[in-house]
Amino acid sequence: MSNIARMMQRATAGAGGAGPDVEEVFSTYLWGGTGSARNIVNDINMADNGGLVWIKSRTEGGSQYDGFHILCDSERGANKTLNSDGNKQENWTSFGNTVTGFNNTNGFSIGDSDYVNYNGHAFASWTFRKAPKFFDVVTWSGNGTAGRTIAHNIGSAPGMILVKDLGDADNSWNVYHRAASGTPQNSHLELDNSNAVDNSGNRWNNTSPTSAVFSVGNSDKVNASGHTYVAYLFAHNNNDGEFGPDGDADIIKCGSYTGNGSTTGPVIDLGFEPQWLMVKRSDSADEWFIFDVMRGFDLTTTARLSADSSNAESPSLSVIPTSTGFQPVKNHGSVNGSGGTYIYMAIRRGTKVPESATEVFDVESGNGNGSASSPEFVSGFPVDAALIRSLGTANNQLYSRLTANKYLSTDQTDAEITNASDFSMASNEGWYLGSTTWTSWMWKRAPGYFDAVAYSGTGTERGVPHNLGVTPEMAWIKARDFAGKEWFVHHTGLTSWAKVLQLQSTGTESSGDTGGNLPTATTFPVNASSNVNGSGYNYIAYLFASLPGISKVGSYTGNGTSQNIDCGFTSGARFVLIKNASQSDNWMVYDSVRGIVSGNDPYLRLNSTAAEYTSGDHIDPYSGGFAATSNDPSTNRTGNTYIFYAIA
Repeated sequence: MSNIARMMQRATAGAGGAGPDVEEVFSTYLWGGTGSARNIVNDINMADNGGLVWIKSRTEGGSQYDGFHILCDSERGANKTLNSDGNKQENWTSFGNTVTGFNNTNGFSIGDSDYVNYNGHAFASWTFRKAPKFFDVVTWSGNGTAGRTIAHNIGSAPGMILVKDLGDADNSWNVYHRAASGTPQNSHLELDNSNAVDNSGNRWNNTSPTSAVFSVGNSDKVNASGHTYVAYLFAHNNNDGEFGPDGDADIIKCGSYTGNGSTTGPVIDLGFEPQWLMVKRSDSADEWFIFDVMRGFDLTTTARLSADSSNAESPSLSVIPTSTGFQPVKNHGSVNGSGGTYIYMAIRRGTKVPESATEVFDVESGNGNGSASSPEFVSGFPVDAALIRSLGTANNQLYSRLTANKYLSTDQTDAEITNASDFSMASNEGWYLGSTTWTSWMWKRAPGYFDAVAYSGTGTERGVPHNLGVTPEMAWIKARDFAGKEWFVHHTGLTSWAKVLQLQSTGTESSGDTGGNLPTATTFPVNASSNVNGSGYNYIAYLFASLPGISKVGSYTGNGTSQNIDCGFTSGARFVLIKNASQSDNWMVYDSVRGIVSGNDPYLRLNSTAAEYTSGDHIDPYSGGFAATSNDPSTNRTGNTYIFYAIA
């Protein structure tokens, strides 16, 4: 079965033999504290499965109220807290109403505690649901006997284990990591401090964990008689994962790398793009750094928190994601000291194939609320790419989560521009840009639908990896830091993939820079040209595909009167992009918020800074997609070829 067929099966028929998606077992969720109890809706079923909720204040650290890491799990129960940044016992201070319930089918509940809900402060949570090949929580009573085995339900040998004595404030968090040293079964680290790996002590009884049990020695840190312990176990998938549309995807890896002390650090191949990453230098003292895509794990600034510190979040350009892993990009001892040894745990970006367009696309007008604490453009999902435009004379600005507050204008060949205004994609429900009212078209990256890839040029013909999961049908490629380079648009409706249109131009197709190769479900081709792959320059590519009932990349021949363009939708199109490929003309943009109606349709032009046009009847509503009307050369001139992209 082809990739797209499997994705269609997943999208239309439910799981049907497929494995869980990453989104079903892990979530990063951000919120602003209000001081009032609330439910955190992150679509993780904690009621049936249970797991771990880990919460940290982003804006305040080390204060009396909200600097601590708060860890609560379903095995110990609600409001029973531990702190990764200290060795204190369970509920060592009066934390009050922290995580008040795990009985939610779509998340968890928090109370009014300042530690998780201080009014006006920003918080992050990481939720790990119990699931085979991913995560488990177990508790036990110590017996002081070396060789004690503790059963677990991961179904494979754990990659990392965190153990805490619940009643003894003198016992640190003990950490097993499969790559901690040459003999990880005889080594340990401590989560609550920055110490290097320790090869002494009898933590794991010099016995490697198995798919069913892990062993503890007679150390009071893990197995004192009469003491009670909890362990958080994280899997390591090694081509044995059971997730995603095909039920065979890896989603979590625990490994190591050696730093090179360069601003171009080692490229760590995970086989997937991560959304969450923990890194610790193991051969010397350093912090346990936590990065994630929601707070800003991108090419501009990597927002870090430290598991062993109550400090507030701080920006640090140190680690960036790639399509297949991650890379340190700073000569910093914490992540890339020359000759340094580092361990990590990484969790994959989402594998869920969308089942409706509302999950992955929206059109909104900003409300100008002037507050970065809530999204100005409310999408209902985390936004990965946003194209914005005022209705007056203005540039068309395309932002990406990968590039944070930098944008490219689709109507220009300029290099990317840094927006000095308040800017944030760190919302699970949308994004924020100042207080100006704009129209925003918003995409979420998802298999079979849309992907964004940031890459560095090599000057050598190659295939650039992507995570679309299917062969792209349209691609927009632009140099980010090389002014004067055009937007290259490939589209299956052109005479070949080697031909391009230019997004900033009205022109017709010309030769591209693919090297004569074709895209695949895993790569897209570029040659050595500086337009797409110049050595030392940075690029971004936006990849689009047709997903039945959600999106359609296609073409049609104009008939000069009226015709229905069938996209396979049931309630018409919310977004339509059309370009005449036969003659010079504009990139026409329509959407249902501004109006796709029987009559004159408001439209904007991606290649132009001109204000919105409100005259001219170019397209009409049609339940299966849209109708091209009249004999206007922009949309339906007799005999002309038109390419389009539509979203239901």
